[in-house]
Parts: sequence; structure tokens; C-alpha cells
Amino acid sequence: MINEQIRDKEVRLIGEDGEQLGIMSAKEAYKLAKEAELDLVKIAPTAKPPVCKIIDYGKYKYEMARKEKEAKKKQKIVEVKEVRLSPNIETNDLNTKMNMARKFIAKGDKVKVTLRFRGREMAHMQSSKHILDDFAEALSDVAVIEKPAKLEGKSIMMVLTEKR
Repeated sequence: MINEQIRDKEVRLIGEDGEQLGIMSAKEAYKLAKEAELDLVKIAPTAKPPVCKIIDYGKYKYEMARKEKEAKKKQKIVEVKEVRLSPNIETNDLNTKMNMARKFIAKGDKVKVTLRFRGREMAHMQSSKHILDDFAEALSDVAVIEKPAKLEGKSIMMVLTEKR
């Protein structure tokens, strides 16, 4: 809220230099802001009494937008990459999939390892769980298990993340 939008009886006023000007009515505070040719901006509306500050609103808005943009730059978006395996996978194919997972983890992504079952393979689900265990063991130097292997429908899934 700025200028005339502030309808509180009393506000705690902070001057343009950051010094406390005390508690006064909103009208008086608005007059002081007008004399300084600046805006009266409500900074903390939940405080008792609400805190208002005399500042240039356009500059304040610009600074807030810039801070938000800087915070966004520093964020890292973690993607979840998926590696699909089958219960009768050959050793060389498994090694290829492990190398792919290793690359994803090195980039900082999470890796979702899915062991998919089709048809008659469904009868031997528990005996194929060792494939996921071997996969996690082979990548134990760079990755740690975030979510352990869990049966979901026709597949067993596990999530690996970068070791810290």
C-alpha cells in the first residue's frame, strides 16, 4: 500500500535515511512524505502499529525486482532423468546404462532407475530386484540412494542422487 491507500489511524514512521520518526497519524506521515517529494510505503502491515517508510516507490519496486531476479539466478533446477532396465538385461547393456546414469549424476541431476516387467516376467519380480541393487552398488562411488527400490504397478523404481 502506498500514499492515500494507507487508512490506518496510527503508523510507525521511518524516514528516508532510515531513522525512526516515531508513531503518528497516517495523514501526518503522508504530509511529511509529500514535503520530501517521495512516497509513503507500508513496509510491515502486520506490525502493531503498521510500519511505513518514506521512500521513492519506483526505485523501491525496481530494487525488489532486481533482488528477486538475482535470487532466481542462484537457484539450481534439479532435473530427474530416467534410466529404464528390463529383468533380462545383458551385462554390456547394463554397463552402458550405468555410464549414462553416472553422466546424469555428474551433471547434478537425480536419476530414476526403473526396472520394467512385461508379460511372464511379472511372475519373477522379486528375483530380479538384485539388478537394481547391483546398479546402486556400481554407482555407490558417485551416488547415494534417495528412495529405495519400491514396487509400483508393473515396475520397480529407485531414485539415486549425487553423493555429497
